[in-house]
Amino acid sequence: LTGENFKLPSEVQWYFAARGGNKSKGYCYAGSDSIDEVAWVGKNAQGHIQNVGKLNPNELGIYDMSGNVWEWCYDSYSNYSYSEEKNPVIDGGENRVIRGGGFKNTPSYCRTTYRGSKKYDGSAENIGFRLVLNE
Repeated sequence: LTGENFKLPSEVQWYFAARGGNKSKGYCYAGSDSIDEVAWVGKNAQGHIQNVGKLNPNELGIYDMSGNVWEWCYDSYSNYSYSEEKNPVIDGGENRVIRGGGFKNTPSYCRTTYRGSKKYDGSAENIGFRLVLNE
């Protein structure tokens, strides 16, 4: 509809955005150390996905990167590499990285540092996606 090309973010791109990019204040969750300010989780989500933008954004003005729904990343799930690459993309496995935690989770799953995985042909009511502009 826009004439632009979009893609799933790599795990590194997702993490950089969730942490607040170059404006990061080092919060535990995307935009705060207080989960209730920025994330829909088991204790405040009333058992279902919430509309985006009701809670506070992170330092980049991005909403709901912690909690609400897990978000697909392009990368296959594997252990981190210790290479010097700035944005390594790991491809080829059947499990893909999911990040952010969901509305059914406890706060520990919603930390920006927490990584999950799901078979890429799987679906669940608490997994969604966020797109990035493919440059």
